[in-house]
Amino acid sequence: MIAKIEKSKAFGCVSAPPSKSMAHRYLICAALSKYKSQICGVDFSKDIKATLSCLKALGADIQIEGDDVKIGGIDTNGDIYSNTLFCDESGSTLRFLIPISLLFDKEILLTGSERLFKRSLAVYEKLCREQKIPFVQKENQVLLKGRLLSGKYSVKGDISSQFISGLMFALPLLEKDSEIQIEGALESGSYLGLTIKALADFGVRASRADEHTIYIKGNQTYKKRKLRVEGDYSNAAFFDAFNYIGGNVLVKGLDEASVQGDRVYKEIFPLLTKGTPTVDISDCPDLGPVLMALAAANNGAVFTGTHRLKIKESDRGTAMAAELKKFGCNVLVEENKITVEKCCLKTPQVPLLSHNDHRIVMSLSILATLTGGEIYGCEAVAKSFPDFFEKLKEIGICVTTNEID
Repeated sequence: MIAKIEKSKAFGCVSAPPSKSMAHRYLICAALSKYKSQICGVDFSKDIKATLSCLKALGADIQIEGDDVKIGGIDTNGDIYSNTLFCDESGSTLRFLIPISLLFDKEILLTGSERLFKRSLAVYEKLCREQKIPFVQKENQVLLKGRLLSGKYSVKGDISSQFISGLMFALPLLEKDSEIQIEGALESGSYLGLTIKALADFGVRASRADEHTIYIKGNQTYKKRKLRVEGDYSNAAFFDAFNYIGGNVLVKGLDEASVQGDRVYKEIFPLLTKGTPTVDISDCPDLGPVLMALAAANNGAVFTGTHRLKIKESDRGTAMAAELKKFGCNVLVEENKITVEKCCLKTPQVPLLSHNDHRIVMSLSILATLTGGEIYGCEAVAKSFPDFFEKLKEIGICVTTNEID
């Protein structure tokens, strides 16, 4: 699909979409409870649909009414509906559900896009090798069969916190206590706070003794709950960004006490209007594209801690550099640093490309409101924010979407 965006100014009020990160976590915790819990305010993006599909395959009883999901009933000692879990392009789904799949002692095949399986699973491969659990990975799938053991786990912290979160969902259901030791610096560590909160909301305890040690009691049970998914800072950032390029947008529905790491955008955005700052984004890599877009629209910036942008839905640093060049902005991408030079934005003379990445599309959309432009592959927003363009229209942005002829 093509999104055609005309020069227009954003003005009005918009509600933040539900947090995809928290929805994943709540749905998994609820599915692992014996009785059905109710999760309210779920946004059915492609990633969330993938998680729901996989949980259903593992035996969850799911009932959907509007944006509410009643879900529960996975029995790791019982039957499953299917031994094939389709994770689509969702890294959270794949990495969260591998340890849960290892609770069943059944042959389970997790599949998805080739791009998804290019993202490292080395942590789990090493874990399975140490526990003598078969782990057979191919281009777009991994085959498992074995039962996870409680005990002491050592996990590198500089790959993805999703591996640690995945273990945190599964280990409380084992009979004995476990401990996770995080090796080296932890990146995206704020996401562990979301996992700990989700577990606690379902009556499961996981405690951080220090920055590198997590203790998890065994023989715990997930309780029945009724909870609402909080607003998402990651996607709210795209609307708040308009306030730094001449718009006036009020974003409602965000919890000021949230532990979401991407809430830090509220501190970073003002810096981009005051000189050319240097900003470390190692703990908030999902903000990378929108920060690069805002830097291009203001005074430029230097972003450090960027190496993990290579292993997202696209190579986000390189992708944004290619698209920003079409606006007349030069970007230098290095191993762990990205420099966006100050520039005078111009109207792109060729179509902008999505790189099949939802955050690239949304970031380019912000700049296109200043210059006009067309974005090919705009359907990528369905991964996390299906009604993104409808929300843009609500705040006065002139945008139309059409199929490619």
